[in-house]
Parts: sequence; structure tokens; C-alpha cells
Amino acid sequence: MRCAHAFAPSRRRAETRLDIVRLEVADRRLKHKSKYTLDRGIPGAFEGETITRRRFMTGGANAAGAVATAAFALPALGFAIGPIFKSTPVHWEAVGAESLFTEFNYVPVVLTLNPTIGEAGKTTVYVRKFNAAIDNDPYDKGTPYIAITSRCAHLGCPVRWVDAAERFICPCHGGVYDLLGRPVGGPPVRPLDRFYTRVNGEQVELGPRFSVNSELRRFSPRDPGEPLDGIGQYLYPSRPGAQKL
Repeated sequence: MRCAHAFAPSRRRAETRLDIVRLEVADRRLKHKSKYTLDRGIPGAFEGETITRRRFMTGGANAAGAVATAAFALPALGFAIGPIFKSTPVHWEAVGAESLFTEFNYVPVVLTLNPTIGEAGKTTVYVRKFNAAIDNDPYDKGTPYIAITSRCAHLGCPVRWVDAAERFICPCHGGVYDLLGRPVGGPPVRPLDRFYTRVNGEQVELGPRFSVNSELRRFSPRDPGEPLDGIGQYLYPSRPGAQKL
């Protein structure tokens, strides 16, 4: 009994403090600030004013700065991400009659990549007929012709087909490719790019360019120096405006 009476005053004090806290919280919630600056006692306030001149000028300056920033940033942003939403038209070009090409040797032809820039928009492509004894990878099944670019996969220098050696050779940095365009020497990081082929009437036509890895698996076109084996295919995605597979 003594213990109960001894703790009674402390309990009453605790309950009193709790009641005070509850009353203070309720009072804060019930208080409502006036929307007028004069009622809130802001220096320089006018009757009927709901926003101070300083706050109005600060907001106006911030808004003007945001408009000026958008005027510079939005055009640059549109230029950067615009190609993502732009589709590249598929272009096919006839490069010669079927009788011009054989199964055992490449024939150089001229292909127009960009007709709007004259001679600078043309490139040399090496073309031969599909040979089942050589082209035994699964990705070339059903391809009537093999068309390999003359642009080195190292830095984009022009390569040349040497019939006697059965090699594509880049004289600039010593890149060497085999009959299928796979690198066998020098600094190239992937095989030579290729072009889609088809036969229209009696004419051989070349279409969009694509890149291949060491297994000749096809990918959307990449720039020179970008490997496509292993993690390289994820580290070096194709350009936004490039033709997608």
C-alpha cells in the first residue's frame, strides 16, 4: 500500500504533462494563418496583399531564368535524342548482273551509301556468290551473295582484297582478314562488316550494312574499333540513327 501511495503523485504529474502536450498539439492545429501579409505582420505589407513584393520579384526572376535555360537546353536536347525516334529508310542498289560474280573470288563494286554528298557518299564493296563449301555458318543460310565492306574494323581505313593470298589486307595498320572477313592478324577487333544481298530480276542488289562478331552472328552496324564478342556487344551499342536489325 505504501508503494502505491508513493507512486501516485508521480503518476499524476505524468498525466498532467501528457494533457498539456495534447492541448498544445490541438492548439497548433486549430491556429490558422491569414493569407494577407498585413495580418501576418510582414514589414512593408499593404492591405489586401497576399504576397510580398520581394517574394513576387524573386519568383519572377526564377521564372525568367527557367525560361532562358529552357531556350538553350531544349534545342540541344532535341538534337541529341532526336535520332532515336528517326527511322532510317531501307536502301537497295543494283551493283551488277549475276553473271559478273563467281563463288571463288570477290569482285569489287561501287555502292552509294549517301546520295546527297556526291563521291564522298560512295564506297567499295567486295561481292561473291554464296559458296556452301565455305559459307557454312548458320547465319549465312539463304543468302544469295556475300558482300563485305572495304572499311577496316580497326579505324575505318580502306582494305583491299588480295586474290593471290586470299586475304583482305589493310595497308595502314597491318590488319589482315581471311576469306570470310574474320581478323587473322593485326589490331582489328572484329570481322569486316557486311551488306544484305538479294537478286531482283537478273541484278544483284545490296541493302543495309550490318556488323558481325567472330562467329559471324549479325548485329546492328557498329563503328570501327568496337568489339562485338562477349560484353562488347553491350558496351558498344549501335548509333541511334543506325539501321536496326
